[in-house]
Amino acid sequence: MQPVLEMKAITKRFPGVIANNKVDLTLYPGEIHALLGENGAGKSTLMNVLTGIYASNEGTIFLNGKEVCIDRPKAAVDLGIGMVHQHFKLVDTLSVAKNIYLASGKSRFFLSEREMERIVRERSEEYNLSVDPKALVWQLSVGEQQRVEIVKLLFCGAELLILDEPTAVLTPQEAAALFKTLRKMAQAGKSILFITHKLFEVMTYADRITVLRNGKSVGTMRVEETSQQELIRLMVGRDVMGVTYERTKPEEPAPVLTLHGVHAYGDKNTMALNGINLCVYKGEILGIAGVAGNGQRELCEVIVGLKKAAGGSVVLNDEDVTNRSAKYILDKGVAFVPEDRMGMGLVASLNMMDNAILRDCGSPKNSRRGMLRKKEILAGTQEMVTRHEIKNSGLFRPISLMSGGNLQKLLLAREISGNPRVIVAAYPVHGVDVGATEAIHRILLKQRAEGTAILLISEDLEELYALSDRVGVLFEGRIVDTVDIADFTYEGIGKLMVGIGGGQARVEKGVPGVES
Repeated sequence: MQPVLEMKAITKRFPGVIANNKVDLTLYPGEIHALLGENGAGKSTLMNVLTGIYASNEGTIFLNGKEVCIDRPKAAVDLGIGMVHQHFKLVDTLSVAKNIYLASGKSRFFLSEREMERIVRERSEEYNLSVDPKALVWQLSVGEQQRVEIVKLLFCGAELLILDEPTAVLTPQEAAALFKTLRKMAQAGKSILFITHKLFEVMTYADRITVLRNGKSVGTMRVEETSQQELIRLMVGRDVMGVTYERTKPEEPAPVLTLHGVHAYGDKNTMALNGINLCVYKGEILGIAGVAGNGQRELCEVIVGLKKAAGGSVVLNDEDVTNRSAKYILDKGVAFVPEDRMGMGLVASLNMMDNAILRDCGSPKNSRRGMLRKKEILAGTQEMVTRHEIKNSGLFRPISLMSGGNLQKLLLAREISGNPRVIVAAYPVHGVDVGATEAIHRILLKQRAEGTAILLISEDLEELYALSDRVGVLFEGRIVDTVDIADFTYEGIGKLMVGIGGGQARVEKGVPGVES
């Protein structure tokens, strides 16, 4: 069978870095091919070469047996190549429907907005990726924006589809439905290439796998010829053991963070939180499962003081902190790891030292008489780097040069540097490779062991099962059920995430002042 795509000896250099070093990749018609590798292994760079964003320094690309020159993104689109990038390519001020039509090339001088919205709604429902075509992109959560990108790619009708972490924000049922759709497309002759860190997806849905490490292709094999442990070894160059721990509960659970009947509006001026009741105890990880857009962002922002509650109360260590300022709440010992690390957590143009002190630049350890203590800041940043093994291009260089996993470790290291009582962590390993995931999980578990109360928001049910003591399910702004980890099942939690089962008015047992 003639390959639909052959990338031969692709080399891409940046100043001081060889991102791709003679990489080979072959893709056949009707194939679902997985591309694996740690953050910084060269996966995104290789795909950017294929889609015309970068020009390779060496190597050739063949499409259907013919050598092609992909020197700009439009050339890739014209050749039937489409990609959903990890960092989205959307216009924040336009609606979902306008973004999709803008990318599709189907726009005309006069367009019926209502007709656009109808077509986009039908197409998104066809692929079980429900999005609101009228919503402005800036109003959407990270997960919802990723769904828009997936719909946009499918709407454009590409023959070679590249998806970067396509299921990171989907429930198991939705992920299975997406891959079922992709399999149908593959059976119709289209070729699918997806990047993921979820090895069970690779073993379940891929036909063949290519692994990159340090910019080089270290192996391509059929899925039946390998195992998850072998893939991990190829990716990181060593064996990585899964993070496990004994779930021991405190003899006398002490509530640290309590929400009672919390309501809050979202960016669309509709109620995003509809009477949230939950309690996080000292030395406990309470996981929150839910499909993106069901109130996760608003829940975090109300707790840390970035959004006003329209009703109810937020209690921290017996003190009502409802609608207090973010600085007040952070000073009370609440750490926040937001879902958008580069939009809310870190500043890409600043260096590591500046980012390391964003939380407490005015504290005595970092400043004196209005002047920054640069020696102390340098020493503190270096200590973070050493303790958490944060790979970087220099403490004085912009963090935009760092990989996603190392950015996340920097963010988490900064937030725990003040010995917090509560950590609110939203999707802490989203888009992070297996090695960095292991490191981040160990940081959270160490904090739990030291008595910190942790609210962990994630759509990765494997992560929730591995780390949580209890799991609450968020649906349409309500905690519809809370289960002990001993009662956790993937099917049961997955159904609750889409509103099947559970009592929507159910409140959590153990919340002070709330009837059960």
